[in-house]
Amino acid sequence: MKQLGQGLYWDELKIGDRFRTWGRTITDADIVTFINCTGMLEVLFTDEEFRKQMPSNPGRIAPGALVYSIAEGMLFVSLIQGTGMAFLHTEIDVKAPVLAGDTIHVEVEITEVRPTSKNDGRGLVRTRNEVKNQRGEVVLIYTPLRLLKGSGTPSR
Repeated sequence: MKQLGQGLYWDELKIGDRFRTWGRTITDADIVTFINCTGMLEVLFTDEEFRKQMPSNPGRIAPGALVYSIAEGMLFVSLIQGTGMAFLHTEIDVKAPVLAGDTIHVEVEITEVRPTSKNDGRGLVRTRNEVKNQRGEVVLIYTPLRLLKGSGTPSR
C-alpha cells in the first residue's frame, strides 16, 4: 500500500521535471529562534538600533542559512520523504534578503538523474532549487545532489 506523503524515487524522475512547493511565511520568531539556536548572533540580526542606522533599514533580516534550511524542510515533506538517503553536495547563492513577513516557496528543476555506480537500485539526483518570495523574486538558489531510493529499493 502506498503511503500518503511518500517522496519520489530517483527512477520516477527525469531531467527537466519541475515542481513547486507550498509557501511558508518567515516569522520574526523563526529568525530569533534560528539565530539563538545556531549562535548567529550578528548585530545585523539581533540589534534593532544598529539596523535603524542602516541607510535602507529593511526590517528584521533572515540569515541565508535559515532561508536555505526552511526551503529544505519544505522539500522534505514533499519530494524526498521516505526516499531520500543522503545529502551529498550543494552550492548556495544568496540573491536577495528575506525579511520577517516574507513568504517563500521553492521551485525545483531536475537537472541530473543517474543510477549509482554500485547498481544497487539507488540513484543520484541533482536539482536546481530557486527559492522565491511572494513577489516572485529569486532570493536564493542552490543545487543539491542527493542519493535517493529507487522504486525497487526496500522501504525499510
